[in-house]
Amino acid sequence: MSEHLRCLVDSMVRHIGQTVTIFTTSGGLSGSGFTGVLLSVDCNCVRLLADIGAPPSCPVGSACTDCMTPMGIQNDCGCGCGGFWGGNPLGAVCVIPTCSIAVFTHHAI
Repeated sequence: MSEHLRCLVDSMVRHIGQTVTIFTTSGGLSGSGFTGVLLSVDCNCVRLLADIGAPPSCPVGSACTDCMTPMGIQNDCGCGCGGFWGGNPLGAVCVIPTCSIAVFTHHAI
């Protein structure tokens, strides 16, 4: 591992559990940065808990089943109970290769 990458990893480890933004060298939307709670850091990758949100509905086109939302509203998404109301309440985890990190930002405390 290069000295530059080792310094970056050492710096990021001190911010595990804090909200950070990581900009990558990739293009498109991913070049706009990833913001989330820093879960883990190692020489190969960084894991961020992204904003809490619903997982994709019907990722494999499963058939609809009878289920109700917590508000008592019939789920008519066409994909059963695995969508917003029955999915992972923690949101999504972004796994970013450390070699693709251009900028790492955090609050100065």
